[in-house]
Amino acid sequence: MNIIGVIPARYQSSRLPGKPLADILGKPMIWWVYHRAKKVTCLNNVIVATDDQRIVEVCNKFHIPVVMTSKEHRNGSERLSEIASKIEADIYVTIQGDEPLLEKTTIEKVVETILANDNIQCATLKTAYHNPVDVINGTTPKVVTDLNNDILLFTRSAVPYPKAAIDYIIYKPIGVYAFRRDILLKYGKLEMGPLEKAEEIELLRLVEHGYKIRIAEVDSETIAVDTYKDLERIRQYLMNHPEYQIN
Repeated sequence: MNIIGVIPARYQSSRLPGKPLADILGKPMIWWVYHRAKKVTCLNNVIVATDDQRIVEVCNKFHIPVVMTSKEHRNGSERLSEIASKIEADIYVTIQGDEPLLEKTTIEKVVETILANDNIQCATLKTAYHNPVDVINGTTPKVVTDLNNDILLFTRSAVPYPKAAIDYIIYKPIGVYAFRRDILLKYGKLEMGPLEKAEEIELLRLVEHGYKIRIAEVDSETIAVDTYKDLERIRQYLMNHPEYQIN
C-alpha cells in the first residue's frame, strides 16, 4: 500500500501573503509542516505541491521534495488531483500547509479511516466546537453527518438549528483529507456546484455529485495560520512548549 502525504502550498494569500514561507523560530512554516508529517510512519512519502517558484526554491534549500503544479487550481484538492495524475499511489493525504502544529495522530486517524473499508473513497475528520463564538462565526466551517458517519453537508452556518432539542454537538471539519486515486482523478474533472460556490468548502464538490465521504472524530486543537496574529500565536506556543519543537 503506497500512501503519500501532499502539502498544497500557495504563495498568494489575501490576509498573509507568502504564508508558507513565514518565519517560525528561524525556519519557514512549510518546513515545520513537512517535518511534522514525516513523523507519520504510515506515509511512504511526503511532498509539497505548489504553484510558485519562490516556494520551490525554499523547499530545495531545505531538501523538501516539491512538485510544481498549475496556477489555475482553485483549491488544494484540485492541486492534489494533478499530483495524482503525475505520481501514482494508492492513497493521497492532504496535509494543510498552514497548520505547523498538526498532530501526528490526526494524520494517522484519517489514514486509518479510509483503510477501514475498501468502499470508502474519501475520508476526513471532525472535532467538536467548544467555543460558542466559533459556532456562530460565519467564517468557520461546520459539518453534518448521517448515522453511518458519512457527510451530509458542510456549511458555515450554525447547523443544526435547535428548534426542538439542544442536546446536539456542532462539529468543525479538520482540513486533513484522504483520497483513493480514482476519486481524486475524478475530482479534478467535476464541475463546481452551487453549494461549493456559495460556501467555498472544497469537499462539497464530491457531496454535490453524490459521492460518499466518511468522517471520524478526533480531539484536535491545531491552530491554522490565517493572519499575522495566528502566526504570532504559533511562535509563542512553540517557545513556551519546547516539546513541540522539531530538531
